[in-house]
Amino acid sequence: MSSVKTRALTALLSWFGRTPTANRLRIGAALAWITLRVAKRRVHIVRTNIGLCFPDEPVAVRERWVREHIRALSQSFVDRGVLWFGTREAIDAMVEVRGFEHVPPLRAAKRPIIFLAPHFVGLDAAATILTIKVEAGATMYTPQSDPDIDAIVRAGRGRFNDIHLVSRKEGIRGLIRHLRADRPLYYLPDMDFGREGSIFVPFFGIPAATIPATAQIARKFDAAVLPVIETWDPQSGRYLVEVLPPLADFPGEDSLEAATARLNRDLEDWVRARPSQYYWVHRRFKTRPLGEPKIY
Repeated sequence: MSSVKTRALTALLSWFGRTPTANRLRIGAALAWITLRVAKRRVHIVRTNIGLCFPDEPVAVRERWVREHIRALSQSFVDRGVLWFGTREAIDAMVEVRGFEHVPPLRAAKRPIIFLAPHFVGLDAAATILTIKVEAGATMYTPQSDPDIDAIVRAGRGRFNDIHLVSRKEGIRGLIRHLRADRPLYYLPDMDFGREGSIFVPFFGIPAATIPATAQIARKFDAAVLPVIETWDPQSGRYLVEVLPPLADFPGEDSLEAATARLNRDLEDWVRARPSQYYWVHRRFKTRPLGEPKIY
């Protein structure tokens, strides 16, 4: 039965990968329409997060961002068909990358690199285009609960070049092994993975459980931290992936807490520039400081 499911999902994503852009956009719009009406719990999480982070915005604006977020999130699922099964030409037509010129000098100097990739809906577009452009790399990976889906995701994300998916169960040590082997890291800094190993630093003024690994690794290995930000254009259906210059003086003399708080402030600025495209469907404030009530 599992093989049937795997073949069916593979066939669906492969079809998405061959589908013209206009049709993919229609499919994404239809999926968003269904999601808004069926996935009530997830929509509630999106609405709650946006309300917490943008309390001063009018309700009408926040509701528009909720709809736009579900639209972009739905499209990102459909577009994985192109990223994981489409041709190189189809990927190049869908994803534009800017700022990659920051990378070759660092590689030539043998400087360790951390691609800092916050959770925007174009995350997989950025991951794919970077795995095409770098000859080797590693990223943290949370195994999917369904083994059939997990196999498809792993194959899709490791499709190009020498890419290593490190299970979150291995922890940061698994990533460091690859950094020592001169492989750039694609690191996602902004998920709530519970209290263990996290520190509470503000995110839009709310204490958020945050793993301080970016600052820890950058300090220990003198790694360059290059933010990677993605923006999906609903009109063209294309993704713009921006590789920003290395963060200046990071973490510098700051404590791990201060450096991690700095990253969250930077992330706030990136979110404000594209407020509907941050991954609001994640329960970012799930873990609360001791004594504080649950949010969701």
